[in-house]
Amino acid sequence: MPPLSLTVLGTASPHPAPGRPCSGYLLRGGGAEVWVDAGPGTFAELQRHTDPSRLTAIWISHLHADHSADLLSAVYAFAFGGLTPPAPIPVYAPPGCAHRLAGFFGQSDVRFLDGILAFHPLYDGHEVRHWNLRLAARAVAHDTEAYGLRAECAGRVLAYSGDSGPCAALVELAVESDVFLCEADIDRHREGEQVHLTPEDAGDIARKAGARELIVTHVGPTLTREAATTRAAVAFAGRTSTAFEGATRLV
Repeated sequence: MPPLSLTVLGTASPHPAPGRPCSGYLLRGGGAEVWVDAGPGTFAELQRHTDPSRLTAIWISHLHADHSADLLSAVYAFAFGGLTPPAPIPVYAPPGCAHRLAGFFGQSDVRFLDGILAFHPLYDGHEVRHWNLRLAARAVAHDTEAYGLRAECAGRVLAYSGDSGPCAALVELAVESDVFLCEADIDRHREGEQVHLTPEDAGDIARKAGARELIVTHVGPTLTREAATTRAAVAFAGRTSTAFEGATRLV
């Protein structure tokens, strides 16, 4: 089994499109399988690649719907759809995630979810290990509480920006990573607002971090994926590729 692999489940922003769910990835390494971000449409795609009831963990960068809403689909599947996990699946997410999910069911008590999901709040510097896969979170710059992810297994490193504006934490997160999976959501920054990255931002951060490869993802409607990747590659001056749904690659 390869030490670390990434499967792209969805990349769209800010809503799903035909054949293109919102943000979501399946990370495999060291015997663990982790669903990273649960954008709309990604739970269906997840089932193409694994049995969701066998997930080791779920990791959510922030609670905007395009990164978290398909947790609702997972709850339906686990509670009512015959995919009940043998033990509650750990969910690493910003505080409030469990209350938000319970609210969809008209429940004020999050213990409603206890039999299927076990929630653990993320914070800056949060670390957890599942088997031989280490997951570490860094707080990043967004318009809500948000985290980037650094995953390490058998000497290989994948860094994931989540949603973020330019910030030093992203460089630290991606330093000397084998793969930096980074959003390039916007064409340009609005005045006084830096909550997402342009392609040039993504490339510049990858260059400063000394990442070995940049994968461009979460490209918004003002850009095409091809244009965003080309622009990021110029700023990075290193190996740059585009995230496409269904693709699996080794880290």
